[in-house]
Amino acid sequence: MKRLSAILLAGMLLLTFPLQVAAQGGEQQTGHLAAPLAAAGVELTPAGAEKWERPDTVAVYTMTIRNSGSDVDTYDFAITGNTWNSWLSAPQAAGLAAGASAAFTVFVAVPASANTGDTDTVTVTATSATAPNPSASAVLTTRAVPPTATPPAAVTRPLVVVQSYSTGTDALTAGQEFTLSVNLANLGQGAASNVLAAFESSDFLPRDTGGVQAVTSLTAGTNINLSQPMTASRDLVGKSVGTITARISYLDNAGTSYSESFTLTISLKTASYSGPARPTATPTTAPRPKLIINSYKTDINPLQPGTVFNLELDVQNQGNTEAREITMVLGGSSSGGVDSSTPQPSGGVQGGSSSLDNFAPLDRSNVVFLGNLAAEGSLLASQKLIVNVNTQPGAYPLKISFVYNDSRGNSVVDDQIITLLVYALPNVEVSFYREPGPFFTGQPNPLPLQVTNLGRKATVLGSMKVSASGAEIQNGTSLVGALESGGYFTVDAEVIPAQAGMLELEILINYTDDFNQARTITQKLPIEVQEVPAPSPEELGMMSGAEPPSEARETFWQKVVRFFKGLIGLDSAPPEAAPPELLPVEPLPGELLPPG
Repeated sequence: MKRLSAILLAGMLLLTFPLQVAAQGGEQQTGHLAAPLAAAGVELTPAGAEKWERPDTVAVYTMTIRNSGSDVDTYDFAITGNTWNSWLSAPQAAGLAAGASAAFTVFVAVPASANTGDTDTVTVTATSATAPNPSASAVLTTRAVPPTATPPAAVTRPLVVVQSYSTGTDALTAGQEFTLSVNLANLGQGAASNVLAAFESSDFLPRDTGGVQAVTSLTAGTNINLSQPMTASRDLVGKSVGTITARISYLDNAGTSYSESFTLTISLKTASYSGPARPTATPTTAPRPKLIINSYKTDINPLQPGTVFNLELDVQNQGNTEAREITMVLGGSSSGGVDSSTPQPSGGVQGGSSSLDNFAPLDRSNVVFLGNLAAEGSLLASQKLIVNVNTQPGAYPLKISFVYNDSRGNSVVDDQIITLLVYALPNVEVSFYREPGPFFTGQPNPLPLQVTNLGRKATVLGSMKVSASGAEIQNGTSLVGALESGGYFTVDAEVIPAQAGMLELEILINYTDDFNQARTITQKLPIEVQEVPAPSPEELGMMSGAEPPSEARETFWQKVVRFFKGLIGLDSAPPEAAPPELLPVEPLPGELLPPG
């Protein structure tokens, strides 16, 4: 808010005009400079405008009022319809002559609490002080954008283009002096100021001005002619056309800079032969190399943020001559083009559409020397890279340039684009959330399983299935769903092993990756299975319902008597248990019992 207060104070200092209007929250205040006149008229430009600004900043609109009446007039100004704090610096409109114009500024303060997409609209109205009080209005819309975002270009931006050009003759000859005439037009909705036109060419040499023309201002819908003296290069002998690059730069009313680039093609006269007729020569293409990337691969797949990998490229020379002193530049070469005597290569993508922000070289720089490559030959080039840890999942283009010399010593640049896919796969762990205890054969044993998200961001998982070879799993299938970073999901399954030994549990979790492809996470947990222990004789007796030994049935007083017997030296040992009474066994029909 301190920044907003400073901006508001600066805006109030601009109010040097005799008429000032301020409005807050839809409230209207008007000032009146009285000078009643008979014929009146008023125009406001632009009639509508829109700006995008960050919270805690001020949007500035430059307006123009014009007296379209037939006599001197004064005007009342009003601001209505606004919610955000808005004010204006009124023009010197007192006694504005017929047909005269004056500029003023409207300020709209975007509050610090504004959310992305919030909009406020203010209507500025200028009303004539004379009967019947004609008026004009302009609607200004201000939108809030994220604090870190760059506001988009205004819809009222200027647009300067080359509408036409000529050399004053049908065709030029090498070494001829001429004047290049270029017509610039502003096809945008706003005025362009500080317009600079630079004419660059290796075929045509500028004279007198150094190849730069300047225009102070170019309003919307108007055009202007520029004249640039030039001389055709003598290297154009035998060529039919030459080119000139016109680079146009300019500013809008808010001080935003723009630049455009245009290619002007100039026709040339070729040398003629007036002697005896000769056979027509068959045109031939100048021999030149052509380097392309036939295929490429990485030693690690898939690539994820932080992955260190080797990029291997299969480079082929599909030209008709040798490429010499080849240098491979990852991220694109900044040399920008070829020698003037060599045609621009048609392959690849021109301009730096990709960079090394997401893939950084390791162990050596991004410039790799490859040597020479004969026509129709191939070689393997490799580079160690790392994926930036801040890289988001997606498909990223990587520009690769091959800088080399052809057989005539001309420098040539071939640009290529490859695409690398970056994934952000889930990082999960399956473990026991408590000690499961011993596992026995033939018995249902609990499996307290837990799936934990070890990644730095949330993930969505599908179904989870637990299986094991040589065991029966119960309640082993469940749907996991969304897991936050550090979150977990538990499954309580049961396993019935068939035999003792090491048993390996296999856990499968299905999910969909960043490119909507089905994937599976597989993890294994080993457990040790034991045989069920044999029962002791006492346990067998208890299971069979037999009476405990006789000493187990000794009464308290019998124990007291044995105690006193021990004090006087008599036998105090407990009585021996009587052998179990054997019940007579009835023989089965036809069966003889052994003696005894």
